[in-house]
Amino acid sequence: MSFQVTVLPGGHQIGAEAEETLLEAALRQGVLLPYGCRDGACGACKGKVLAGQIEQGTVSALSAEESVSGHALFCRARAKSDVTIECRQVSLAGAPPVKTLPARIERLERLAPDVIELGLRLPASEQFDFLAGQYIDILLKDGGRRSFSLAQAPGEPGLLSLHIRHVPGGVFTDQVFGSLKVRDILRINGPHGSFFLREASTKPIILVAGGTGFAPIKSIVEHAIRRNLQRPLHLYWGARSRVDLYLPDLPRAWAEAGHLSYVPVLSQPQVVDDWQGRTGWVHAAVLADFPDLAAYQVYACGAPAMVDAARRDFVAAGLPDAEFFVDAFLFSR
Repeated sequence: MSFQVTVLPGGHQIGAEAEETLLEAALRQGVLLPYGCRDGACGACKGKVLAGQIEQGTVSALSAEESVSGHALFCRARAKSDVTIECRQVSLAGAPPVKTLPARIERLERLAPDVIELGLRLPASEQFDFLAGQYIDILLKDGGRRSFSLAQAPGEPGLLSLHIRHVPGGVFTDQVFGSLKVRDILRINGPHGSFFLREASTKPIILVAGGTGFAPIKSIVEHAIRRNLQRPLHLYWGARSRVDLYLPDLPRAWAEAGHLSYVPVLSQPQVVDDWQGRTGWVHAAVLADFPDLAAYQVYACGAPAMVDAARRDFVAAGLPDAEFFVDAFLFSR
């Protein structure tokens, strides 16, 4: 059974099958709604149902009050009648096409005890375009998929870089840290996500990374440097201990070259760290330095708890909700 979905603003009309989410239906028909994790955790696809009935179950990024007021996460919501929805749409003229491609492992480099950089070589005959900050899916043999952000700027032909943290018991990360080897073949699908640099804006940018959330932030920073973006950039990278800042020299080099300001923040520094820098929650460090965020854009990537806390506190500090862009990491077993 198919239902008609009207998307406001703009009045786009699409058909949604009963078994697919509203986001899936929209993307399938070229209507590009904002989205991130596609699992109900990041809240990037949040909007409002103005008319009609949906079903979405329990989702972590939607409060009870929002559910009562008609809000929904379109990555989880399915139409049960004709519906009219309202959301902050993303205009992606000339968006990179989504492709499914084979990729050969070219590099497995240990960046930290529990982080590996996975380098993937694409077929020479294929062009793979993406926007700085987007991610790809690794397609597993059992039909599952795992999402990882691209950790380099667009425009490097043929080679993709991923930063993968080991999740003990994780079907794919156990393979990365155990059985996978150089020259093995994987299948990828992408690019995906509405977490990407908005180059049309002139606002200064605050970048907030938690752990391997540094990967898409790295992509954005390197793209901004390559494009000679004339907007102030402020990078905050939060981790538990010093070893979790797994590329410590890179952001320092960006800062020394004058491309941005950089503040590392440790939540649980160890005695061996001999840490003299900032401590606590990374988003709290941002607020200590920028108590009024009304004139900024913020790009935040990390665990859902960090992203949720940042959204709540940054909006309270004046950040317009439309200027808060997120990518929340989910760890699957």
